[in-house]
Amino acid sequence: MAVLREKMIREMELHNLSKNTQRSYLASVSGLAKYYMQSPDQLTKELIEDYFLYLKQDKGGAPNTIGTVISGLRFFYNHVVCQEHLAPVNTFGKKPRKLPTVLTKAQIWKIINAPKNMKHRLILMSAYSAGLRASEVVALKPEHIDSQRMLIKVVEGKGRKDRYTLLSETFLKELRQYYKAYRPKEYLFPSSYKNRTSLRYESLREIYEKARKKAGVKEGAGLHTLRHSFATHLLEDGYDIRKIQILLGHSCLSTTMIYVHVSHQTLSRIKSPLDSYDPQEDIKKERRDDNDSNK
Repeated sequence: MAVLREKMIREMELHNLSKNTQRSYLASVSGLAKYYMQSPDQLTKELIEDYFLYLKQDKGGAPNTIGTVISGLRFFYNHVVCQEHLAPVNTFGKKPRKLPTVLTKAQIWKIINAPKNMKHRLILMSAYSAGLRASEVVALKPEHIDSQRMLIKVVEGKGRKDRYTLLSETFLKELRQYYKAYRPKEYLFPSSYKNRTSLRYESLREIYEKARKKAGVKEGAGLHTLRHSFATHLLEDGYDIRKIQILLGHSCLSTTMIYVHVSHQTLSRIKSPLDSYDPQEDIKKERRDDNDSNK
């Protein structure tokens, strides 16, 4: 299995897959191997299909989760062991798209101020103030902070695309205090473990969930809530949806448009056609028309 793992890593590098995708694909193959205690290249198509039924029925896996496993195994069988006949097809469909949870500015502020640890506080502040994904927070480096133009450079975000997003004045002020105290070198928020340079997603998730519970905020599970709230609050503050799209790094405007549906302030400004109709005006108009015809 070690030989196959090295071969798979090499193939993923040749296909220019992101580090997050590589970890996800390796976990998919590893999960299958552990389930059967057998090398994946020795399994039959029926056994592979049975594994997906196990993930769905016994583990309660969501369609999107199972779809990720299928993608990893498809890559493995198509490009690593060249057993295309074993490559699974995604027949589970996609999970219905739900509207994201958005917190109020007051709730966000409570969460940011909940941790006593300065680094944890700055991590949460960076995610919200700049609309960053967890992977983008982890990858932040001191040189990505452009205080002259008040921008943060996101290097190789989702889809391996670079972009610029906002550098908050409040965040920058506290970041300078943090820098004096911690003196970060390679990463802005380094791991506290000696054998690891950057934080893991699990660490960020734990930091957020502890802060959320300490702040007494019941809804909004998941660090991505801060990014959703960032986009929605900008929209409610009157900023153009296309500018928000650029800040978030969305390829398609339709992806950003979902925040229109969760912005209560934006929707509440729209007047129902029932309220815009005045029957008295029609009556007055008919009377005027009758008077004009009688003249």
